[in-house]
Amino acid sequence: MTALPPTAEPLAPPLHFDAVILPHRSLSMRGFAILIGVVAAVNFTAGAYFMAKGAWPVLGFCGLEVLAVWWAFRANYRAARAHETVQLSDDELRIRRVDAKGRAEAVSLQPYWVRVALKKLPDESTRLHLVSHGREVELASQLSPAERADFAAALERALMKLKAAPQPA
Repeated sequence: MTALPPTAEPLAPPLHFDAVILPHRSLSMRGFAILIGVVAAVNFTAGAYFMAKGAWPVLGFCGLEVLAVWWAFRANYRAARAHETVQLSDDELRIRRVDAKGRAEAVSLQPYWVRVALKKLPDESTRLHLVSHGREVELASQLSPAERADFAAALERALMKLKAAPQPA
């Protein structure tokens, strides 16, 4: 297992496996705009009602609520920039992680020694690890347990196919 510089270039073709793992986000930007518009309209209406009744400070709290919802979604969309790339070539399995702030780390493994280990935990969740030379690298933590199992099976098939292929002399 070799740690690579974060600026390591993607592997050159031919690739036997090439995947990008992104966190799931169910609300599009258009959906977010609609949601924040509805939240703002409801809060403004409630604030205006209370202001008319003489409870004018409520309007400020309604504005703070809209701001808090907007900030929470902004933080969520910023976290969605994190991703993992998994590439398998003839002589290297490379995992590259980029966090939400854009910091990257890359790990290189020799594919003939890598073993895929999908560990089932007591709470019905799973953890996917690549094991090589006594060290483990966790992978695909952003996927659901079912997606992680499918990903592990696909990666294991690609590794087995590569290991079974005749080697050039």
